[in-house]
Amino acid sequence: MIDVTDDSPLADEPDTRALDDLLDGIFRAQERVEQAEIYRQAVAAELPPELLARIDALPEGEYAVDEASDLLGGSVG
Repeated sequence: MIDVTDDSPLADEPDTRALDDLLDGIFRAQERVEQAEIYRQAVAAELPPELLARIDALPEGEYAVDEASDLLGGSVG
């Protein structure tokens, strides 16, 4: 029997809405933000471990919202 309740092909992917909300808030007042600041705010927002790992894996440096979103798999931009 096929389970039709979950028709999303990305069922195993973490929900990125929290990431999108975080990035939207961080970049509302700034054009570019350091990776470390994104990570600090993600920890404070209690993002899921999968998303924290993505942010932690970003190379150090400054990012614009579209760069950060693209690299982290979000949809803000």
